[in-house]
Amino acid sequence: MSSNLPSWKTLRSNNLKKRPAYVEPVVDHPLKNLVVIDRIPRRILGSAPSTGRTTPVLNTTNISEPLALALKQLDPLTELALREELDPLSRIVAEREERLGTVADLKDESQNQDNIAMAKGDLDKWSSRKAFILQKYTTSEKLSMVTSFLSEGEKVVVKAQSTAVDKIQHRLEQLDSFEEGSQHKLDLSQSEYIFKINQLNKELVIAWNQEQRVKALKIAIQCAKMLSDTEVLPFYPSKFVLITDILDCFGRLVYERLHSKAVYYKPGTKVQMPLPEDFTPDMVPDSAKETCLNWFFKIASIRELVPRLYVEMALLKSYNFISSNEGPEALRRLTEMIQGIGNPLVAVYVRCYLCRVGLNITMSSDLDFFRKNFESFLENYQHLFSRGVKGELHSQKMTLSTYMTLYTPALDFLMEHVVLSSQDNALSELLSKCKQYSSSSLILNTIMSGFKPQYISDRTLQFLTMIGQCTDDGIPLHSLLRTLGLCVSVSPPPVEHKKQILNTVWSNIAQLHSPLEYVGCVEVWIPFIAQHFTTREVNTVLGDLIDRLLPDRRYENFPSELKTIIYKIVQNTPDFEALLAMENLLPVIDLFHEESAKVEVCKTILSSKSLHDQTTGDPVISNALMFLGGILHDSVNALTPEDENRQIGEILCNVVRMVHFGRDFERQLQFYVDARGAFANLDSVLIQLVRCVNLLAVDTRQIVKRAHTRKTGDFVRACAAYCFITIPSIESPKARLRLYLLSGQVGLFNQCLGQADACFKAILTVIPELPPRGDTESFLLPFVRQLLSALLVVPDNPERGVLSLIRMLLNLLRAFEWTTNQPLGFLYVNVIDLFSIMAQDFYPYHVDKVESNDALWGADPRFLKEIDNMTAIIIGQVLGLLKEMGPCRKQAQLAAELFYRVATRGDLNVNQVSTLALNLWNLCIKHGHADVAYLARLKNYLLGHSLRIDSDPLRLLLDKLSLPQ
Repeated sequence: MSSNLPSWKTLRSNNLKKRPAYVEPVVDHPLKNLVVIDRIPRRILGSAPSTGRTTPVLNTTNISEPLALALKQLDPLTELALREELDPLSRIVAEREERLGTVADLKDESQNQDNIAMAKGDLDKWSSRKAFILQKYTTSEKLSMVTSFLSEGEKVVVKAQSTAVDKIQHRLEQLDSFEEGSQHKLDLSQSEYIFKINQLNKELVIAWNQEQRVKALKIAIQCAKMLSDTEVLPFYPSKFVLITDILDCFGRLVYERLHSKAVYYKPGTKVQMPLPEDFTPDMVPDSAKETCLNWFFKIASIRELVPRLYVEMALLKSYNFISSNEGPEALRRLTEMIQGIGNPLVAVYVRCYLCRVGLNITMSSDLDFFRKNFESFLENYQHLFSRGVKGELHSQKMTLSTYMTLYTPALDFLMEHVVLSSQDNALSELLSKCKQYSSSSLILNTIMSGFKPQYISDRTLQFLTMIGQCTDDGIPLHSLLRTLGLCVSVSPPPVEHKKQILNTVWSNIAQLHSPLEYVGCVEVWIPFIAQHFTTREVNTVLGDLIDRLLPDRRYENFPSELKTIIYKIVQNTPDFEALLAMENLLPVIDLFHEESAKVEVCKTILSSKSLHDQTTGDPVISNALMFLGGILHDSVNALTPEDENRQIGEILCNVVRMVHFGRDFERQLQFYVDARGAFANLDSVLIQLVRCVNLLAVDTRQIVKRAHTRKTGDFVRACAAYCFITIPSIESPKARLRLYLLSGQVGLFNQCLGQADACFKAILTVIPELPPRGDTESFLLPFVRQLLSALLVVPDNPERGVLSLIRMLLNLLRAFEWTTNQPLGFLYVNVIDLFSIMAQDFYPYHVDKVESNDALWGADPRFLKEIDNMTAIIIGQVLGLLKEMGPCRKQAQLAAELFYRVATRGDLNVNQVSTLALNLWNLCIKHGHADVAYLARLKNYLLGHSLRIDSDPLRLLLDKLSLPQ
């Protein structure tokens, strides 16, 4: 038979006709008049054994246009039989009439632009949907995969192709190898299946990059065929997500290639330019349109319906290269073709993919295809209960309710886009149409999921009635209640219906026997109850929740749900006292058997906004706060991160500040004692407690108007004792120093001299604990100055002698390991200031009812002599430090500070003092490190000071001072 075939050269010469000189846009395949080379397997032609190859035979029938046939929803073979008698010219006329007829059906572009933008914006939500689907729809069963591109891979044979006909023949042989080549059936686990799918995606990209377009198409077709397989129903939504990602990749690669091949001439120029992103079909050259049509011809030749639909949908955006009408027309045509898919689950996901890729058509389109797809599902809804579906469910041991949930991802996506592309009156019309299926829980759940929450919430009672009318075994009652509850939590229902809604909903929830279903409904509806009702209703719900979960320790299965319930109650309850006063709140917290979950819940409650800047004196509330705080405190250990320690410490400090019993100071102090025992492991809380107790002592003095009675005196001494006992438990030496100083000052303020003296002595024991590095010196300088200011009014202890505390402090400072001697020198200068004030008859400030040294010693010569001796020693120490420093800026600064003290505090009538002051001034300016501006201001100030006090010795000294030029 093959010997009678004409040669390829003859065929080519007979069919290549000269074209007219003018250019006319065409809608037909450019190779339409070529003689088709049918490939008939040898096993059909004769008895010879099959070799897996095909033999070309001549068929005088002209090629029909596959795209035109697909547009009429007929397979190529049937259309070929119908049009076999038509000549090519008649066929072209008929096809053009069909295309022109569809143009009249398109809607006005201006009416749909806003809806298109909204739909495209919502397309971004698909990414979040994918993660949810992959997480929810899983399986432990084996998944089968039939492919010829994994395992050993496909052997690609590259042949020399000298003519266009040879190129066509080679590609046809490649397509045949897909039909008859070796394929492998793999039984894989879920993780292996996902790995293989990702591997196929990589193979597709590799094949495309290696210019193997046919192989890439074959991979896409094989992947699309997998979506016809429903052998493992629970995994089908996840399979849809995985495989449509591959199809999206294939469609993007084709589109980018077509876009890169299409160039046009900008009007008025002869320069070729690439197509812009917002190109129009009239800008696309004929060669690019021909390439695009060739892709769709290949797709139209796919034999099976499901892969043919999926692959064409993947390339749907490429219709923009052909005509502005092709995309919308394809959407309507594909919507009708899906009716031919027998499996309702497969069909609904095909519709989902069609709607998703339909949003990528950049031109104005008829948005009714969203609604048409959903209405087509409604028309075929009864197929979900067909004998074939029931048999499949029986074989896979799946319940109808579980099977129904497989539809929700696709239907929710469809419904959301129906809502986005419809006006409010259209939504009411659609709702009326769906009422015909009021007994269908699946459709009802889809409506509540897809419609706007406000639209559903305003009709809550109506939907509760529809939920009660559901008679099928599809979506269970608890799922319907959850979906409705989500709408109500986002948008509140009418005020006048709230009580009736709560009664109806709770009567339905009470019928649920499964703890999982019950907890799921409570989790969704608790915000509505907390927002619109009192804590009495919330407390009732929590009590019922405890009764349901206590038997058989069921609560151990719902830690995350219980956590969410507590969080939503806290978030929606503005009155923190009413929140903590609920008798069932703490028992619910006790249901958490994992310590981490309980800590997180307590942290949520105590960190709520309603607790900020609030106070309470209710013992019930304070006990609840201590209970929650104790859980947080006990969770801290040596392995707790520093940031977690800090966060918990801040929360507990807020708890300490919240509890306030007014003027019942004894009760307040007892609370602080209890808090110290409960929160003893956190320095930040102990610091807060010491400050609060000191504040309590100050408030006591203000109330008694500085006249302590025996009772109040005992109380403030108890406060001082509390502080003195608590401070050593704090780990940080800097914090202890600050608190000892504060407590000593408060003790003096309340005439607790013994307690104050003990605090000041304790300071002297803590200073050596400071590390001689880091920021210790920057901390110690201001702290010692504050301490010196306090010691001025502290009376000497007769048992320890004159200026005993200051002597001990100076010895500590001299023995401290300073990195440099500069800080010690400046502290010595401050000590000189202190001694000069102590030598006065009256101190500039006092503590009420506390006799300072000016009252104890007065102008006693022995006291003044001791001050003079210690001052001379300090000055000698400073001069020694100046010598050790050597010429530097710090030496000049220290010399200037000491000069000022000698000039203002010393007796300049004494030659030694006057000479010392002059030498210090000269030391400042000797080496050029002095701050000349500061020295000038200092000299002017001293000049004015000498005039005020009429000091001749100071003026004589100033006359001897010179400033550097």
